[in-house]
Amino acid sequence: MSRHYLRVRTGEDRTSFYDEITKKIIGELEAGRVPWVQPWGTAAATASLAMPKSAATGRQYSGINVLILWGAATERAFTAQSWLTFRQALSLGGHVRKGERGTTVVYADRFVPVDEKQRASETGDEAQAIPFLKRFTVFNTDQCDDLPSEIATTAPPPGLIEPKVEYLIKATGVDFRIGGNHAFYAPAENYVQVPPPQAYFEPINWHRTALHELAHASGHPSRLNRDLSGRHGSKKYAFEELIAEISSAFSCASLGIVPTVRHADYIGSWLEVLREDNRAIVRAASQASKVADYLLGFLPEKVIDMTTERAGKEAA
Repeated sequence: MSRHYLRVRTGEDRTSFYDEITKKIIGELEAGRVPWVQPWGTAAATASLAMPKSAATGRQYSGINVLILWGAATERAFTAQSWLTFRQALSLGGHVRKGERGTTVVYADRFVPVDEKQRASETGDEAQAIPFLKRFTVFNTDQCDDLPSEIATTAPPPGLIEPKVEYLIKATGVDFRIGGNHAFYAPAENYVQVPPPQAYFEPINWHRTALHELAHASGHPSRLNRDLSGRHGSKKYAFEELIAEISSAFSCASLGIVPTVRHADYIGSWLEVLREDNRAIVRAASQASKVADYLLGFLPEKVIDMTTERAGKEAA
């Protein structure tokens, strides 16, 4: 894979990447589209509901890469959520079709230069690591020929969704109350409240809302310990809403839930945050991945085996 990415060495290059991603997300929000929900709400979206993953290893992408690959699949009407590098396609006996345009994803890491290690050893100070991004290009399996049939096609996940969400709610131990006429998480009292499913025009959206509020609850000091002190209307509050909304989308995709597009009641505040900080969407997506992983970690294999069965076969 090393020949198929560019290492971003300078702060200016990293800033350019953040600007590029943030500009695209802002454009979607200004057009009234929510990028992390839109893949399930348009006629152009033909890809099956799933988290993007490596077709070679079965490993799921996370953070900002999920949004990048969902956006590419929607924009270019791919039918699969599986991705490969050029070399991986060859190693599986297939190849990327001539003229196909790849999608750039990123990997964040840190390294310590040799001279810094030397300085630290001489002074006894802690060596300072330098953050960097690796960019590399992946191709959707729709862009490849001659791949094995089990990799070239992606079946939609099975449909026993509601029992999984009910199990997850109980397993988290969160005080989860059903009732009232609006959904919220109360940090001080540490409980979630969501209206009953029958209160929703489309009951499937109850599950999305429940996962959104559970995402907020994950920030409690006894769980993932995020800063939940932002007041309604503040940028800190908008950023936490951004985390919860994206996390809900990630969890829905992992569980096979197909939500409809959310009313854009927070779009204005999100735009304000994104315009001020070009790294906000990257940080929010990274936090959202941590939240989704935390919540889904409460589901034992016997509960989610139907969802993961195919992924396990492909990774074998």
